[in-house]
Amino acid sequence: MATPVAKQLETVRAYESGNDIRQMVATSEGGRAYKLLKRREETRAAAEAEKNNIENETKKRKQIANIADKYSSASLAEDLEEEFKRQTVGLVSAADFKAKRQAIDDMIRETQQAEKEKKNLRVKRTVKAAQLSFEADDIAGSDDDEEQEASESDDEIKIRKKRFGKNPTAKTDFLYDADREAELLRKKKELIVQYKKEQEEIKKTKLEVTYSYWDGSGHRRNCVIERGYTIGNFLQKAKAELEKSDFPELRTVGSDTLMYVKEDLIIPHNVTFYELIKEKARGKSGPLFHFDVHDDIRMSNDSRIEKDESHAGKIVDRKWYERNKHVFPASRWELYNKDKTYEKYTVHGSEDHSTQLNSTGGVFK
Repeated sequence: MATPVAKQLETVRAYESGNDIRQMVATSEGGRAYKLLKRREETRAAAEAEKNNIENETKKRKQIANIADKYSSASLAEDLEEEFKRQTVGLVSAADFKAKRQAIDDMIRETQQAEKEKKNLRVKRTVKAAQLSFEADDIAGSDDDEEQEASESDDEIKIRKKRFGKNPTAKTDFLYDADREAELLRKKKELIVQYKKEQEEIKKTKLEVTYSYWDGSGHRRNCVIERGYTIGNFLQKAKAELEKSDFPELRTVGSDTLMYVKEDLIIPHNVTFYELIKEKARGKSGPLFHFDVHDDIRMSNDSRIEKDESHAGKIVDRKWYERNKHVFPASRWELYNKDKTYEKYTVHGSEDHSTQLNSTGGVFK
């Protein structure tokens, strides 16, 4: 009969067998321990595979870095320096030392220059800016530009700066343009010169003025002048004609003592006929820009229609006016003011029913 010690030894031998151990793990607690063991083995295998991938990638990067260092100009320069040190170890003459030093420096310089040119060419080909363009010719000509660049010498290779093209269809009339402003200014000056020239021609045109020399009664005459004449010039010419005919007493009177009264307004001597016509000046009893005499034959009883009668201007001696200014018609006369206009014309009586307007449309009190 087996002792308890013998039973324990048999149990230990059973556990030492691998198949028995796997069987025990698989059958213990419904196979839970076996599942955990299998999951642990899968995790270990995945970790090993990831570790191998990392090691392989690291080796590749080191190889690439070694290749780049081997063929770079800096690495080559270091190798040349090491070679120079090796060749100059020991006793070397000064001439040999200088010759070897010069040869090494030339090789380093040529290597660096070649590396720089390659870098510039690479940058130009890879980082070339795509120019924004609105023209079809720019797109079509890109291939020609590349062929031309390939034929250029290495010394003329330059990196182009980024820039944008212009849109020819964009509206730019609101922007300042020096050329356009200069052209407008030139045209404006030409128009001003042309306008002044035309006005001077108008001033030289002939104008027939019907007037009446007034000494208490009217003596009607005609005088031909230019539109650019002033009232003073007109009085001087009219006086010369009057004193030659029926009024020799005017020879002792200066033209500056004569007055020209048109439509109940005393016109100053410095006002020109051109100004009165151009501004279409209005008087109290009629227009100041009509110098002939005509009657308005329209129905006078129609209050909707303003009379358009033109009366002969009067040439009056100032002394006569001072003696008779309280008597009609001199009592209606007043000094001409270009800032005054008259809304309606009045002819008869000493009372003036017209409304006086200033240049801004206001009413004079």
